[in-house]
Amino acid sequence: MSERAGVGGVRSSASRALESAKGAGFAAGWALVKALPEWVGRVVFATVADVAWRRHGAGVRQLEANLRRVAPFADHRALSRRAMRSYLRYWLEVFRLPVLAPERIVADMHMIDEHYLRDAVAAGRGAICALPHSGNWDHAGAWAMHTGLGLTTVAERLKPESLFDRFVAFRTSMGMEVLALSGGGDVFLTLARRLRAGGLLCLLADRDLTAGGVEVSFFGEPARMPAGPAALAVATGAALLPTTLWYDEQGGWGCRIYPPVRAPDEVDRRTRVSMMTQAVADAFAESIAAHPADWHMLQPLWTADLDPVRLSATARRAA
Repeated sequence: MSERAGVGGVRSSASRALESAKGAGFAAGWALVKALPEWVGRVVFATVADVAWRRHGAGVRQLEANLRRVAPFADHRALSRRAMRSYLRYWLEVFRLPVLAPERIVADMHMIDEHYLRDAVAAGRGAICALPHSGNWDHAGAWAMHTGLGLTTVAERLKPESLFDRFVAFRTSMGMEVLALSGGGDVFLTLARRLRAGGLLCLLADRDLTAGGVEVSFFGEPARMPAGPAALAVATGAALLPTTLWYDEQGGWGCRIYPPVRAPDEVDRRTRVSMMTQAVADAFAESIAAHPADWHMLQPLWTADLDPVRLSATARRAA
């Protein structure tokens, strides 16, 4: 074995050991949070949020840059603190969701225009809920399961792998079908089959993680959002429903289902996908402007903030 290969093997072993330690620590933390009284968890997670906010690291700085676009006249430092607390509340609730009473999950979810979702599912042609990273989308999934709506979703692969497996098992335990975004075959075809069978998909749709995103105008600036939800709707005839989430003032959860997004039949497929994705972005913008502190976007989203090398590579692949 060469010296370089030997060093590489040591590094690989060290990396695996570190990932294993991270996974074990995460599992222990998850178990501890479930065992704590809820009020203790809220105090701890709010404190963690405040510490991260005061450190003003890269994620918080990007969050503030994003919030300046969606709430230009706000006190952005104060708003980012509220947003970090909202983000950590999401994680607390995810950890505690397995021990939360189903009656509370349903009773404290305050729905607006739920009939759009129920009508689309009852029609049997499939429905796609396109969501931003707002409020608590895992709670929304649990609400759907407890009110008789089975669903399929897609998860981004996480490191360590044990963490990804834990999240998949957590969501599967509530009855959801979870597909990996990568490494699991043709996800688009599987999702299309679920829709043609009359199924419900719930897809996060405000940040493009692929090379096939659609450019939209978002709060007056160009950004890229996933083409998948609109492309699936065009391919299958399923209803595309922008769905937004937030935390309400009573400590519960708010959700609005927007009317099905449509585009003229006479335009070509690419144009239909583009128009429908823009309509989803417009619905997101309306809700995020009303509840900016509950939008958990700590990553670059707008084109102006993206890495030029990555953006150029994306453009070449799209072409």
